[in-house]
Amino acid sequence: MSSSHAHSVPADLSGRSLNLSASAGGLQAAALGVGVVALGLSIAAGKLGWFGSTETDLWRSWLQNFMFILQIPLGCLFFVFIQHLTRAGWSVTVRRPAEAIANNLTWIWVLFLPIAWLFWSGKAGTVFPWADLETLRSNHPEEAYIVEKKVAYLNPSFFWIRATCYFVIWAVLASFFFRQSCRLGRTGNVSYTLQMQKASTVTAILFGLTVTFAAFDWMMSLAPAWFSTMFGVYAFCGCATAGFAALILCCVRLQATGHLVGCINGEHYQDLGKFLFAFGMVFWAYIGFSQYMLIWYANIPEETGWFLARQFGDWAWVSAALLFGHFVVPFVGLISRWPKRNPKILAAFAVWMLAFAWLDTYWLVMPHVPADLATFSTYAEAAEKYAGEKTHLSNPLNYLVLIGMLGVLVGMTVKTLRGNPLLCERDPRLQQSLRFENI
Repeated sequence: MSSSHAHSVPADLSGRSLNLSASAGGLQAAALGVGVVALGLSIAAGKLGWFGSTETDLWRSWLQNFMFILQIPLGCLFFVFIQHLTRAGWSVTVRRPAEAIANNLTWIWVLFLPIAWLFWSGKAGTVFPWADLETLRSNHPEEAYIVEKKVAYLNPSFFWIRATCYFVIWAVLASFFFRQSCRLGRTGNVSYTLQMQKASTVTAILFGLTVTFAAFDWMMSLAPAWFSTMFGVYAFCGCATAGFAALILCCVRLQATGHLVGCINGEHYQDLGKFLFAFGMVFWAYIGFSQYMLIWYANIPEETGWFLARQFGDWAWVSAALLFGHFVVPFVGLISRWPKRNPKILAAFAVWMLAFAWLDTYWLVMPHVPADLATFSTYAEAAEKYAGEKTHLSNPLNYLVLIGMLGVLVGMTVKTLRGNPLLCERDPRLQQSLRFENI
Protein backbone atom coordinates (compact mmCIF):
# COMPACT_ATOMS: atom_id res chain seq x y z
CA MET A 1 0.00 0.00 0.00
CA SER A 2 1.53 3.30 -1.03
CA SER A 3 1.82 6.19 1.41
CA SER A 4 -0.32 8.41 -0.86
CA HIS A 5 -3.24 6.02 -0.56
CA ALA A 6 -2.63 5.54 3.14
CA HIS A 7 -3.13 9.24 3.83
CA SER A 8 -6.80 9.14 2.87
CA VAL A 9 -9.32 8.12 5.50
CA PRO A 10 -11.42 5.21 4.19
CA ALA A 11 -14.93 6.08 3.17
CA ASP A 12 -16.28 3.35 5.44
CA LEU A 13 -15.40 5.53 8.43
CA SER A 14 -17.30 8.62 7.37
CA GLY A 15 -19.69 9.83 10.07
CA ARG A 16 -18.41 7.42 12.70
CA SER A 17 -17.28 8.60 16.12
CA LEU A 18 -13.54 7.92 16.37
CA ASN A 19 -12.88 10.07 19.45
CA LEU A 20 -14.24 9.92 22.97
CA SER A 21 -16.97 12.40 23.77
CA ALA A 22 -16.38 15.23 26.27
CA SER A 23 -18.42 13.37 28.89
CA ALA A 24 -15.59 10.86 29.23
CA GLY A 25 -13.71 13.49 31.20
CA GLY A 26 -16.20 13.06 34.02
CA LEU A 27 -15.66 9.30 34.04
CA GLN A 28 -11.91 9.82 34.13
CA ALA A 29 -12.09 12.20 37.09
CA ALA A 30 -14.60 10.03 38.96
CA ALA A 31 -12.59 6.84 38.49
CA LEU A 32 -9.33 8.47 39.56
CA GLY A 33 -11.01 10.14 42.53
CA VAL A 34 -12.63 6.94 43.75
CA GLY A 35 -9.38 5.06 43.20
CA VAL A 36 -7.19 7.45 45.18
CA VAL A 37 -9.68 7.74 48.03
CA ALA A 38 -10.15 3.96 48.25
CA LEU A 39 -6.39 3.35 48.33
CA GLY A 40 -6.01 5.97 51.06
CA LEU A 41 -8.77 4.37 53.10
CA SER A 42 -7.28 0.91 52.66
CA ILE A 43 -3.93 2.08 54.03
CA ALA A 44 -5.74 3.69 56.97
CA ALA A 45 -7.69 0.47 57.53
CA GLY A 46 -4.49 -1.59 57.73
CA LYS A 47 -2.70 0.89 59.95
CA LEU A 48 -5.61 1.54 62.33
CA GLY A 49 -6.97 -2.00 62.46
CA TRP A 50 -10.32 -1.39 60.78
CA PHE A 51 -12.30 -4.55 59.92
CA GLY A 52 -10.01 -6.42 62.32
CA SER A 53 -7.15 -6.10 59.82
CA THR A 54 -3.46 -6.01 60.59
CA GLU A 55 -0.68 -4.29 58.69
CA THR A 56 0.37 -7.68 57.34
CA ASP A 57 -3.16 -8.18 55.99
CA LEU A 58 -2.91 -4.80 54.27
CA TRP A 59 0.33 -5.55 52.44
CA ARG A 60 -0.71 -9.07 51.50
CA SER A 61 -3.94 -7.69 50.06
CA TRP A 62 -2.03 -4.87 48.37
CA LEU A 63 0.32 -7.33 46.67
CA GLN A 64 -2.52 -9.64 45.67
CA ASN A 65 -4.59 -6.86 44.11
CA PHE A 66 -1.53 -5.36 42.44
CA MET A 67 -0.80 -8.69 40.77
CA PHE A 68 -4.40 -8.87 39.55
CA ILE A 69 -4.40 -5.30 38.20
CA LEU A 70 -0.99 -5.84 36.59
CA GLN A 71 -2.35 -8.83 34.68
CA ILE A 72 -4.82 -6.64 32.77
CA PRO A 73 -2.34 -4.40 30.88
CA LEU A 74 0.09 -7.30 30.50
CA GLY A 75 -2.63 -9.38 28.85
CA CYS A 76 -3.45 -6.51 26.50
CA LEU A 77 0.23 -6.05 25.65
CA PHE A 78 0.31 -9.73 24.73
CA PHE A 79 -2.73 -9.21 22.50
CA VAL A 80 -1.10 -6.21 20.78
CA PHE A 81 2.26 -7.73 19.94
CA ILE A 82 0.78 -11.09 18.93
CA GLN A 83 -1.30 -9.27 16.29
CA HIS A 84 1.83 -7.73 14.81
CA LEU A 85 3.76 -10.98 15.14
CA THR A 86 1.15 -12.83 13.10
CA ARG A 87 0.45 -9.81 10.82
CA ALA A 88 -3.25 -10.12 11.65
CA GLY A 89 -5.65 -7.83 9.84
CA TRP A 90 -8.92 -8.69 11.58
CA SER A 91 -7.93 -6.99 14.85
CA VAL A 92 -7.10 -3.45 13.65
CA THR A 93 -10.42 -2.00 14.85
CA VAL A 94 -10.04 -3.45 18.36
CA ARG A 95 -6.32 -2.88 18.71
CA ARG A 96 -6.37 0.74 19.91
CA PRO A 97 -8.35 -0.08 23.09
CA ALA A 98 -5.85 -2.87 23.76
CA GLU A 99 -2.95 -0.46 23.20
CA ALA A 100 -4.50 2.08 25.57
CA ILE A 101 -4.97 -0.52 28.33
CA ALA A 102 -1.44 -1.85 27.80
CA ASN A 103 -0.07 1.69 28.01
CA ASN A 104 -0.87 1.61 31.74
CA LEU A 105 2.39 -0.31 32.08
CA THR A 106 4.20 3.03 31.80
CA TRP A 107 2.99 4.15 35.24
CA ILE A 108 1.83 1.01 37.05
CA TRP A 109 5.15 0.75 38.90
CA VAL A 110 3.82 3.53 41.17
CA LEU A 111 1.43 1.02 42.76
CA PHE A 112 4.42 -1.16 43.63
CA LEU A 113 6.16 1.57 45.64
CA PRO A 114 4.47 0.54 48.93
CA ILE A 115 6.21 -2.83 48.55
CA ALA A 116 9.51 -0.93 48.21
CA TRP A 117 8.66 0.91 51.43
CA LEU A 118 8.06 -2.45 53.09
CA PHE A 119 11.63 -3.48 52.30
CA TRP A 120 13.04 -0.09 53.25
CA SER A 121 11.30 -0.16 56.65
CA GLY A 122 12.55 -3.66 57.42
CA LYS A 123 9.07 -5.22 57.41
CA ALA A 124 9.34 -7.18 54.17
CA GLY A 125 9.59 -10.45 56.10
CA THR A 126 5.90 -10.19 57.02
CA VAL A 127 5.05 -10.78 53.35
CA PHE A 128 8.20 -12.30 51.84
CA PRO A 129 9.61 -14.77 54.42
CA TRP A 130 12.96 -15.01 52.63
CA ALA A 131 13.57 -11.30 53.25
CA ASP A 132 14.00 -11.98 57.01
CA LEU A 133 16.15 -15.09 57.06
CA GLU A 134 16.99 -14.82 60.77
CA THR A 135 13.34 -14.99 61.80
CA LEU A 136 12.77 -17.82 59.33
CA ARG A 137 15.67 -19.78 60.89
CA SER A 138 14.19 -19.31 64.35
CA ASN A 139 10.61 -20.24 63.50
CA HIS A 140 10.97 -22.64 60.58
CA PRO A 141 14.52 -24.09 60.45
CA GLU A 142 13.69 -26.77 57.87
CA GLU A 143 12.22 -24.21 55.49
CA ALA A 144 15.13 -21.85 56.17
CA TYR A 145 17.58 -24.59 55.16
CA ILE A 146 15.99 -24.76 51.70
CA VAL A 147 15.77 -20.98 51.38
CA GLU A 148 19.46 -20.60 52.23
CA LYS A 149 20.27 -22.58 49.09
CA LYS A 150 18.41 -19.91 47.08
CA VAL A 151 19.94 -16.86 48.72
CA ALA A 152 21.96 -15.93 45.63
CA TYR A 153 18.65 -15.30 43.88
CA LEU A 154 16.34 -14.47 46.81
CA ASN A 155 18.01 -11.42 48.31
CA PRO A 156 16.65 -7.85 48.47
CA SER A 157 19.27 -6.23 46.23
CA PHE A 158 18.84 -8.65 43.34
CA PHE A 159 15.08 -8.67 43.91
CA TRP A 160 14.87 -4.92 43.24
CA ILE A 161 17.28 -5.03 40.32
CA ARG A 162 15.00 -7.58 38.67
CA ALA A 163 11.84 -5.65 39.56
CA THR A 164 13.27 -2.48 38.01
CA CYS A 165 14.14 -4.39 34.84
CA TYR A 166 10.60 -5.80 34.58
CA PHE A 167 8.93 -2.40 34.93
CA VAL A 168 11.33 -0.70 32.51
CA ILE A 169 10.91 -3.40 29.87
CA TRP A 170 7.12 -3.39 30.15
CA ALA A 171 6.93 0.42 30.03
CA VAL A 172 9.22 0.64 27.00
CA LEU A 173 7.37 -2.08 25.08
CA ALA A 174 3.88 -0.73 25.83
CA SER A 175 4.91 2.83 25.01
CA PHE A 176 6.61 1.75 21.79
CA PHE A 177 3.58 -0.03 20.33
CA PHE A 178 1.18 2.70 21.42
CA ARG A 179 3.28 5.56 20.05
CA GLN A 180 4.08 3.80 16.78
CA SER A 181 0.42 2.99 16.26
CA CYS A 182 -0.56 6.62 16.87
CA ARG A 183 2.11 7.82 14.43
CA LEU A 184 0.85 5.34 11.85
CA GLY A 185 -2.67 6.68 12.33
CA ARG A 186 -1.52 10.28 11.81
CA THR A 187 0.88 9.82 8.90
CA GLY A 188 -0.06 6.58 7.17
CA ASN A 189 3.64 5.74 6.88
CA VAL A 190 3.73 1.96 6.50
CA SER A 191 7.26 1.84 7.92
CA TYR A 192 5.69 2.10 11.37
CA THR A 193 3.81 -1.12 10.71
CA LEU A 194 7.02 -2.83 9.64
CA GLN A 195 8.82 -1.58 12.74
CA MET A 196 6.11 -2.99 15.00
CA GLN A 197 6.20 -6.32 13.18
CA LYS A 198 9.97 -6.60 13.64
CA ALA A 199 9.82 -5.53 17.28
CA SER A 200 7.13 -8.09 18.07
CA THR A 201 9.61 -10.99 17.80
CA VAL A 202 11.90 -9.55 20.47
CA THR A 203 8.87 -8.48 22.49
CA ALA A 204 7.58 -12.05 22.62
CA ILE A 205 10.85 -13.23 24.18
CA LEU A 206 11.10 -10.35 26.65
CA PHE A 207 7.44 -10.71 27.60
CA GLY A 208 7.78 -14.40 28.33
CA LEU A 209 10.91 -13.94 30.44
CA THR A 210 9.70 -10.96 32.45
CA VAL A 211 6.24 -12.36 33.19
CA THR A 212 7.75 -15.68 34.27
CA PHE A 213 10.38 -14.24 36.58
CA ALA A 214 8.02 -11.60 37.98
CA ALA A 215 5.64 -14.44 38.91
CA PHE A 216 8.54 -16.27 40.59
CA ASP A 217 9.59 -13.16 42.51
CA TRP A 218 6.24 -11.69 43.55
CA MET A 219 4.06 -14.77 44.05
CA MET A 220 5.99 -18.03 44.14
CA SER A 221 8.58 -16.63 46.58
CA LEU A 222 5.81 -16.04 49.14
CA ALA A 223 6.33 -19.75 49.87
CA PRO A 224 10.12 -19.68 49.33
CA ALA A 225 10.69 -23.40 49.95
CA TRP A 226 8.26 -24.27 47.15
CA PHE A 227 9.10 -24.34 43.46
CA SER A 228 7.38 -25.12 40.18
CA THR A 229 8.82 -24.72 36.70
CA MET A 230 5.27 -24.36 35.33
CA PHE A 231 4.32 -21.46 37.57
CA GLY A 232 5.38 -18.82 35.02
CA VAL A 233 3.10 -20.32 32.37
CA TYR A 234 0.25 -20.42 34.87
CA ALA A 235 0.84 -16.72 35.60
CA PHE A 236 0.74 -16.02 31.87
CA CYS A 237 -2.70 -17.64 31.73
CA GLY A 238 -3.82 -15.16 34.38
CA CYS A 239 -2.55 -12.27 32.24
CA ALA A 240 -4.38 -13.58 29.19
CA THR A 241 -7.62 -14.13 31.12
CA ALA A 242 -7.68 -10.67 32.71
CA GLY A 243 -6.39 -8.86 29.63
CA PHE A 244 -8.81 -10.35 27.12
CA ALA A 245 -11.78 -9.97 29.48
CA ALA A 246 -10.92 -6.29 30.09
CA LEU A 247 -10.48 -5.68 26.35
CA ILE A 248 -13.91 -7.16 25.62
CA LEU A 249 -15.52 -4.97 28.28
CA CYS A 250 -13.74 -1.88 26.96
CA CYS A 251 -14.94 -2.50 23.39
CA VAL A 252 -18.50 -3.22 24.49
CA ARG A 253 -18.57 -0.08 26.64
CA LEU A 254 -17.20 2.10 23.84
CA GLN A 255 -19.88 0.88 21.46
CA ALA A 256 -22.60 1.28 24.08
CA THR A 257 -21.68 4.98 24.28
CA GLY A 258 -21.84 5.39 20.50
CA HIS A 259 -18.17 4.98 19.63
CA LEU A 260 -16.72 2.68 16.97
CA VAL A 261 -20.23 1.69 15.90
CA GLY A 262 -19.89 -0.27 12.67
CA CYS A 263 -16.14 -0.69 13.17
CA ILE A 264 -16.45 -3.52 15.69
CA ASN A 265 -19.07 -6.16 14.97
CA GLY A 266 -20.03 -9.71 15.83
CA GLU A 267 -17.12 -11.06 13.81
CA HIS A 268 -14.60 -9.23 16.00
CA TYR A 269 -16.39 -10.18 19.21
CA GLN A 270 -16.39 -13.80 18.13
CA ASP A 271 -12.61 -13.78 17.77
CA LEU A 272 -12.14 -11.93 21.06
CA GLY A 273 -14.36 -14.57 22.63
CA LYS A 274 -12.18 -17.27 21.10
CA PHE A 275 -9.10 -15.72 22.70
CA LEU A 276 -10.82 -15.62 26.10
CA PHE A 277 -12.09 -19.16 25.66
CA ALA A 278 -8.74 -20.58 24.56
CA PHE A 279 -6.41 -18.88 27.03
CA GLY A 280 -8.71 -18.07 29.95
CA MET A 281 -10.39 -21.45 30.16
CA VAL A 282 -8.84 -24.27 28.13
CA PHE A 283 -5.15 -23.39 28.43
CA TRP A 284 -5.59 -22.27 32.05
CA ALA A 285 -7.19 -25.61 32.96
CA TYR A 286 -4.54 -27.56 31.06
CA ILE A 287 -1.62 -25.81 32.77
CA GLY A 288 -3.30 -25.86 36.18
CA PHE A 289 -4.01 -29.58 35.96
CA SER A 290 -0.56 -30.38 34.60
CA GLN A 291 1.14 -28.53 37.45
CA TYR A 292 -1.07 -30.19 40.06
CA MET A 293 -0.81 -33.69 38.58
CA LEU A 294 2.98 -33.70 38.26
CA ILE A 295 3.58 -32.34 41.77
CA TRP A 296 0.98 -34.61 43.37
CA TYR A 297 2.30 -37.68 41.56
CA ALA A 298 5.92 -36.98 42.60
CA ASN A 299 4.72 -36.60 46.22
CA ILE A 300 7.71 -34.54 47.40
CA PRO A 301 6.77 -32.82 50.69
CA GLU A 302 8.42 -29.50 49.75
CA GLU A 303 6.20 -29.36 46.66
CA THR A 304 2.91 -30.92 47.75
CA GLY A 305 2.67 -28.66 50.81
CA TRP A 306 1.77 -25.70 48.61
CA PHE A 307 -1.30 -27.51 47.29
CA LEU A 308 -2.17 -28.99 50.67
CA ALA A 309 -2.48 -25.49 52.12
CA ARG A 310 -5.10 -24.78 49.46
CA GLN A 311 -7.13 -27.85 50.36
CA PHE A 312 -7.48 -27.30 54.11
CA GLY A 313 -10.41 -25.55 55.76
CA ASP A 314 -12.26 -22.96 53.73
CA TRP A 315 -9.57 -22.99 51.03
CA ALA A 316 -11.01 -26.26 49.73
CA TRP A 317 -14.14 -24.36 48.72
CA VAL A 318 -12.08 -21.74 46.90
CA SER A 319 -10.19 -24.46 44.99
CA ALA A 320 -13.48 -26.07 43.98
CA ALA A 321 -14.96 -22.70 43.02
CA LEU A 322 -12.00 -22.04 40.71
CA LEU A 323 -12.41 -25.39 39.00
CA PHE A 324 -16.06 -24.76 38.21
CA GLY A 325 -16.07 -20.97 37.91
CA HIS A 326 -12.87 -20.50 35.97
CA PHE A 327 -13.36 -23.48 33.67
CA VAL A 328 -16.53 -25.58 33.72
CA VAL A 329 -19.21 -22.86 33.72
CA PRO A 330 -17.61 -20.47 31.17
CA PHE A 331 -16.49 -23.43 29.03
CA VAL A 332 -20.07 -24.61 28.66
CA GLY A 333 -21.35 -21.06 28.24
CA LEU A 334 -18.90 -19.94 25.55
CA ILE A 335 -18.23 -23.11 23.62
CA SER A 336 -20.96 -22.24 21.11
CA ARG A 337 -20.60 -19.63 18.41
CA TRP A 338 -23.58 -17.41 19.16
CA PRO A 339 -22.71 -16.32 22.74
CA LYS A 340 -19.37 -14.99 21.48
CA ARG A 341 -21.14 -12.92 18.82
CA ASN A 342 -23.57 -11.31 21.26
CA PRO A 343 -21.82 -8.34 22.95
CA LYS A 344 -24.03 -8.39 26.05
CA ILE A 345 -23.60 -12.10 26.69
CA LEU A 346 -19.89 -11.94 25.95
CA ALA A 347 -19.51 -8.95 28.29
CA ALA A 348 -21.30 -10.87 31.05
CA PHE A 349 -18.84 -13.74 30.68
CA ALA A 350 -15.96 -11.25 30.60
CA VAL A 351 -17.08 -9.85 33.97
CA TRP A 352 -17.40 -13.42 35.26
CA MET A 353 -13.86 -14.27 34.09
CA LEU A 354 -12.41 -11.09 35.61
CA ALA A 355 -13.99 -12.01 38.94
CA PHE A 356 -12.46 -15.48 38.85
CA ALA A 357 -9.13 -14.12 37.63
CA TRP A 358 -9.13 -12.03 40.81
CA LEU A 359 -10.07 -15.07 42.90
CA ASP A 360 -7.34 -17.09 41.20
CA THR A 361 -4.76 -14.45 42.16
CA TYR A 362 -6.14 -14.47 45.71
CA TRP A 363 -5.72 -18.26 45.75
CA LEU A 364 -2.10 -17.89 44.64
CA VAL A 365 -1.06 -15.15 47.06
CA MET A 366 -3.05 -15.33 50.29
CA PRO A 367 -2.82 -18.89 51.73
CA HIS A 368 -0.11 -19.62 54.30
CA VAL A 369 1.79 -22.89 53.87
CA PRO A 370 2.27 -24.52 57.33
CA ALA A 371 5.90 -25.40 58.00
CA ASP A 372 5.10 -28.69 59.78
CA LEU A 373 3.23 -30.46 56.96
CA ALA A 374 6.09 -32.91 56.44
CA THR A 375 5.74 -34.13 60.04
CA PHE A 376 2.28 -35.64 59.52
CA SER A 377 2.11 -39.33 58.72
CA THR A 378 -1.22 -39.07 56.88
CA TYR A 379 -3.14 -36.48 54.94
CA ALA A 380 -6.12 -36.88 57.29
CA GLU A 381 -4.05 -35.79 60.29
CA ALA A 382 -2.91 -32.61 58.57
CA ALA A 383 -6.42 -31.89 57.29
CA GLU A 384 -7.83 -32.30 60.79
CA LYS A 385 -5.32 -29.94 62.37
CA TYR A 386 -5.82 -27.22 59.79
CA ALA A 387 -9.56 -27.69 59.27
CA GLY A 388 -10.12 -24.24 60.72
CA GLU A 389 -8.08 -22.38 58.10
CA LYS A 390 -9.93 -19.24 56.94
CA THR A 391 -9.73 -17.47 53.59
CA HIS A 392 -10.63 -14.01 54.95
CA LEU A 393 -12.52 -13.33 51.73
CA SER A 394 -15.14 -11.53 53.80
CA ASN A 395 -12.66 -8.86 54.90
CA PRO A 396 -13.71 -5.54 53.26
CA LEU A 397 -10.04 -4.53 53.09
CA ASN A 398 -9.56 -6.86 50.10
CA TYR A 399 -12.22 -5.07 48.09
CA LEU A 400 -11.22 -1.59 49.21
CA VAL A 401 -7.75 -2.12 47.75
CA LEU A 402 -9.29 -3.68 44.62
CA ILE A 403 -11.64 -0.72 44.07
CA GLY A 404 -8.76 1.68 44.56
CA MET A 405 -6.42 0.07 42.06
CA LEU A 406 -9.18 -0.68 39.56
CA GLY A 407 -10.39 2.93 39.75
CA VAL A 408 -6.92 4.28 39.00
CA LEU A 409 -6.50 1.82 36.11
CA VAL A 410 -9.86 2.78 34.57
CA GLY A 411 -9.18 6.50 35.01
CA MET A 412 -5.77 6.32 33.36
CA THR A 413 -7.11 4.19 30.51
CA VAL A 414 -9.85 6.73 29.81
CA LYS A 415 -7.21 9.49 29.92
CA THR A 416 -5.17 7.70 27.25
CA LEU A 417 -8.22 7.08 25.05
CA ARG A 418 -9.36 10.71 25.36
CA GLY A 419 -6.07 12.00 24.03
CA ASN A 420 -5.97 9.82 20.92
CA PRO A 421 -8.30 8.52 18.18
CA LEU A 422 -10.04 5.26 19.02
CA LEU A 423 -8.94 3.79 15.71
CA CYS A 424 -5.70 3.69 13.74
CA GLU A 425 -7.35 5.26 10.68
CA ARG A 426 -4.46 4.77 8.25
CA ASP A 427 -3.41 1.27 9.17
CA PRO A 428 -2.77 -0.62 5.90
CA ARG A 429 -4.93 -3.51 7.12
CA LEU A 430 -7.87 -1.40 8.30
CA GLN A 431 -10.09 -2.28 5.33
CA GLN A 432 -9.42 -5.95 5.96
CA SER A 433 -10.61 -5.50 9.54
CA LEU A 434 -13.73 -3.54 8.54
CA ARG A 435 -14.71 -6.27 6.09
CA PHE A 436 -13.65 -9.16 8.32
CA GLU A 437 -15.86 -12.26 8.37
CA ASN A 438 -15.30 -15.51 10.23
CA ILE A 439 -15.29 -18.60 8.06
